[in-house]
Amino acid sequence: MGKNLALNIESRGFSIAVYNRTTSITEEFVGQHKDKKISGAKSLEEFVSSLDKPKKIIIMVKAGEAVDLVISQLLPFLEKGDVIADAGNSFFKDTVRRSKMLEEKGLYFVGTGVSGGEEGALKGPSIMVGGSEEAWKHLQPFLEKIAAKAFDGSPCCAYLGTDGSGHYVKMIHNGIEYIDMQLISEAYHLLKEVGLSNEEISNIFDDWNKGRLNSYLIEITSKILRKRDSETGEFLVDVILDEAEHKGTGKWASQDSLDLGVPVYSLNTAVLARFMSSLKKERVAASKLIEKNSVIIENKERFVQQVHDALYASKICAYAQGFALLSAASKEYNWSLNLKNIAHIWEGGCIIRAKFLENVKSAFDKNTQNLMMDNYFFDIIKESENSWRDVVTFAVRNKIPIPGFSSALTYYDSYFSERLPANLIQAQRDFFGAHTYKRTDKDGVFHSDWND
Repeated sequence: MGKNLALNIESRGFSIAVYNRTTSITEEFVGQHKDKKISGAKSLEEFVSSLDKPKKIIIMVKAGEAVDLVISQLLPFLEKGDVIADAGNSFFKDTVRRSKMLEEKGLYFVGTGVSGGEEGALKGPSIMVGGSEEAWKHLQPFLEKIAAKAFDGSPCCAYLGTDGSGHYVKMIHNGIEYIDMQLISEAYHLLKEVGLSNEEISNIFDDWNKGRLNSYLIEITSKILRKRDSETGEFLVDVILDEAEHKGTGKWASQDSLDLGVPVYSLNTAVLARFMSSLKKERVAASKLIEKNSVIIENKERFVQQVHDALYASKICAYAQGFALLSAASKEYNWSLNLKNIAHIWEGGCIIRAKFLENVKSAFDKNTQNLMMDNYFFDIIKESENSWRDVVTFAVRNKIPIPGFSSALTYYDSYFSERLPANLIQAQRDFFGAHTYKRTDKDGVFHSDWND
């Protein structure tokens, strides 16, 4: 991504210097692009000295200690007013810490969330910027030029707020990405279980991509299902081990939701589903102890439509949870995040880019408290609800795990329930721990002698 980001910047009319701690990598990269305004440096001192003032440096390395190490190596060569932009997937609290430390030295540190993978870095990513507004003024001219374009042609790049806000928004983007991928994989699993071939499912996803479910992830899923393995001739997806890895951003988002007390059922479930997938040997052994039902379906076309509806309703709930977490974090960390702007910069370049983000943007333009409460999305959920419940019921009866669909439905049912059984939980807590409770019929806090 670093190489492609450099090529993207140069292609927009800017000259750029590059550095890698392995000199041969730098030399090879520059040698491959002799016709471009790219200069390579053999040392950090040479790299920094080649830049105009104020120096604007983008670092893209693995999150964690590597970022701190690079910053410490850069510090001796920097002057007040210089800007460091961390374009990796750093944990937002690390970005807050680094921002404070560098600002005390008169330097600017910008947490820059970049989404789009290698292709996006080259052709135009979605860019989420957090830091001081002064630093943003220095970075804005080229970041907006290299960013992807939204549906209205404007750049998918925005200044979101101070310190860790940019990396936080990227973290939530990745959390929604986790959910979206889990939901799509469950839709694939359901269709596979009822006997549809990879070609048939690929065509179904291709059709879905022409309608409401239009998105990058739906598009690539259709392509993935058609791909043949060059060695065996089998469909490549069928020979890939069913263990999903993770780099931590989804887990960070899940952990922060617990810290903030925000119910993001689907996000937590998507992270746990990846953990469950890693128990491959245990799952294989356990699977031999139970009998699997024969999956029978009478009307496949109707079932495909039901899965489509369940997927779309679950997707709405997933985004509702992600934006609810953004809203809570904005208040907790004093960022004043603009949810409409965030939906806007996710319209292009990023992994979760989707046509329906136009409707998400419109919903938050009306100060919607929760995405599900917006008239447009509420009507869709109500239209899809019967299919959604039928699909979940079908999966449960046939022992097909669909934790994403199920958790999204539970979130929906819980959110629209006037009364939940938490009153009994409060009574239990007061019984064994004198934790007290509130009443529905009068103000105050109460404790009872439950053994009386």
